[in-house]
Amino acid sequence: MKNLKKWVALTVALTGMVAFGKPAFANQFNFSVKAILPENQASKASYFDILMAPGQEQTLSVELSNSTDKTVTVEQGLASATTNLNGVVEYSPNKIKPDASLKYNMKDYVKLDQEIVLAPKTTKTVKINAKMPNSAFKGYMAGGLTYKEKSSEDKTTDTKGISIQNEYAYVVALLMSQSQDKVKPDLKLTKVSPDQVNYRNVINANLQNPTMGYLNQMQLSATVKGLDNPKIEYKSSKEMMQMAPNSNFDYPISLNGEKLQAGKYQIKMLVHGQKDENGKYLVKDDKGNETRYRYEWTFTKDFEIAADKARELNKKDVTIKEDNSWMKWLILALILLLLIFILFFILWKRRKKEEDEKAARIAELEQKLNEKENNN
Repeated sequence: MKNLKKWVALTVALTGMVAFGKPAFANQFNFSVKAILPENQASKASYFDILMAPGQEQTLSVELSNSTDKTVTVEQGLASATTNLNGVVEYSPNKIKPDASLKYNMKDYVKLDQEIVLAPKTTKTVKINAKMPNSAFKGYMAGGLTYKEKSSEDKTTDTKGISIQNEYAYVVALLMSQSQDKVKPDLKLTKVSPDQVNYRNVINANLQNPTMGYLNQMQLSATVKGLDNPKIEYKSSKEMMQMAPNSNFDYPISLNGEKLQAGKYQIKMLVHGQKDENGKYLVKDDKGNETRYRYEWTFTKDFEIAADKARELNKKDVTIKEDNSWMKWLILALILLLLIFILFFILWKRRKKEEDEKAARIAELEQKLNEKENNN
């Protein structure tokens, strides 16, 4: 449990100030945020990590301060924790769909005001009403409170004709639990399918954490092989990932600029979780360094890529260069035809010249014979 607290604290420390567009810094905010930790705080973290009984209701407090000379309107948001494609837990609202295993969505159990108006040079305490589900469970309801300044101004910057909108927000994690009992993590490979990341072809392996516990310090290695064409092989590995409770994410395996080919494939994955000096599972990296992990999962799954899907993605992939080899062959063929034409023309010209010279000699002889006959 102590390791879990440290890992979550690190994650929140890194995501405490979030920029929707680029990194955010404290001086880019006109206000500050501080969580007022309650007596039932379960850890020394700076975010909310509260122990509650089933059905218990509680009011949480967050302190907002405006140190500027102008009125600031702050938008307050809420979201359940999710996991992004980089294997990083997100506590702010995003476009990631809730996992099917998410039984308790934060939005159903936490109520808050959408906007808070801060007068110049003032501090205001914001109240948040949290309710624990009536049913008993082990693990975490995990989410985050988001605070960003509301502005009617267009905060877009134009760089070389590209408009980028920068929005900055504070994020305070909110963990709600009924006990400090450990939850054994689980991991499932739900599906494998082709897709794109930043207009580049990938094969997505969807991993799901169906439990109410965090899956920490994940290390993963994956290999995709063609069953129809054994020469096709893609490999990928990554470490130090984390999954939120009751979440899933698509782990992308890059094709490194190659065209996606239709056919049958097989993926093999080996995943480890939670570093532990006394862990059962030993992993060696390319340099021979050894790391022990507490958990291990192995997956093997067959999948198929349809021809129309492969064509669709290949057309959109910005790294695939159009195959113009046929143009080279066409040019070579035209050059060859031109050379043959020139050769035939030269031969025809030479033959015609010879025939003309022969005809001229014959005509000359005939003329001489005619002249001789006339003289006789």
